[in-house]
Amino acid sequence: MGGGLHGKVLEVLGQEIAAGTHAPGSVLRIEQLEERFGISRSVAREVVRTLASIRLVVGRKRVGIVVRPREEWNSFDPVLIRWRLAADRSAELKTLAELRTAVEPVAAAAAADRAEDDHVARLVALSERMVATSRAGDLDAFMDADVEFHRLILTASGNEMFAQLHEVVEELLRWRAGHGLMPVHPRPVAVRLHCEIAECIRAGDKVRAEWAMRELVAEALEGTLEGLDS
Repeated sequence: MGGGLHGKVLEVLGQEIAAGTHAPGSVLRIEQLEERFGISRSVAREVVRTLASIRLVVGRKRVGIVVRPREEWNSFDPVLIRWRLAADRSAELKTLAELRTAVEPVAAAAAADRAEDDHVARLVALSERMVATSRAGDLDAFMDADVEFHRLILTASGNEMFAQLHEVVEELLRWRAGHGLMPVHPRPVAVRLHCEIAECIRAGDKVRAEWAMRELVAEALEGTLEGLDS
């Protein structure tokens, strides 16, 4: 979302809005932002434009910059997801888990029916890479393969709306790793389920692909909650 003053101010305001510090209907004024953060008017306006692009705020003549109701926010924006995880991670994790449970198993079943040959070959290769990197304890390489695996399944589903959710899934996966909620050696059950999903898609087994993905999403939530508790 940009660096420098713009990025720093954006992070502060975005997290404050996500946390409810500035409640829906609250008014922010450019002059107040300038004074509070010691920034120029152009920087303040750029911050507001960015917040508006996520639908967190809206400009109203003779009023100012008004914080929108939460139901109007672009909840699929990866940056907002990160801010909401910082504000109330338990609630946001539950929301994201419900979304993944509703979408990814269906996407896996659709991929078993529609995936092209190159998709299938890539999924199998990624699952094999995840086996190797988990054994080696190379968490960064494992996460890169994991993110690509889930993105590819959403794409291979043939559903363009599913495909556009890949950034949501990626933000959650990388947030989990970035907050120390992934073991250096990922749990064997998670690695096995990735391999099983790839094999089910290769075999065209829609039922088993959906079941295995449902198990994987549940396992990921369980592992994340266990990490938070510890």
